[in-house]
Amino acid sequence: MTRLSVNINKIATIRNARGGAMPDVALAAVNCEKFGAEGITVHPRPDERHIKYADVREIRPLIQTEFNIEGNPIRSFVDLVSEVVPDQVTLVPDAADAITSNAGWDTVHNKEFLTEICKEFRSKGIRTSVFIGADPKMAEGAALCGCDRVELYTEPYAALFPKDPAAAVAPFIRTAIAARDCGLEVNAGHDLNLDNLEYFIRNIPWTAEVSIGHALISDALYMGLEQTIRAYLSKVKIF
Repeated sequence: MTRLSVNINKIATIRNARGGAMPDVALAAVNCEKFGAEGITVHPRPDERHIKYADVREIRPLIQTEFNIEGNPIRSFVDLVSEVVPDQVTLVPDAADAITSNAGWDTVHNKEFLTEICKEFRSKGIRTSVFIGADPKMAEGAALCGCDRVELYTEPYAALFPKDPAAAVAPFIRTAIAARDCGLEVNAGHDLNLDNLEYFIRNIPWTAEVSIGHALISDALYMGLEQTIRAYLSKVKIF
């Protein structure tokens, strides 16, 4: 059954726009868990423009559900993850100035680097997921790097979904099958929302986890955080 992990970066973005501690990011993480979220995701970037390294340290002991830290494995990120020891780390190849993640890893070209990073994290008991596009070869390459999961970068799915849902999901089905055949579990994230989420899960029912932030926090402005989390859970708990 697919788990819902709530990415709370946007809550930190609002806080940082004014400085201070409002809204309280750590309290938001606790409340997401209380309202039914089965995971909390954070994506600290080097410039700390939303989630700060200090937030990661503060949140870790406050939640009981799965904690997922995603980001580009530069040395400071690796050191932070090694210190905090989350349940899962998701490796994302985003540039320091990227507004948001916009591509997956070339797992073939970066095999040596990813293998070393996966080995380092797995030695600490941290489940490792590699962010990839919808390409079976990238799933196969990820498996050779020694990770436990791949996370499918679903922005292209979300963009095409309103016009042609079947065509939108087709390459993701192929990639998810390739990952499963290699012994990897499959996560998904980026631009998933209340309109397109259930269709994705119905077509890839072995999806282990979806990580959703921007759309969910935006919906919460109108629906409230508790009702929004319940609405998203209804889209993933369909089997």
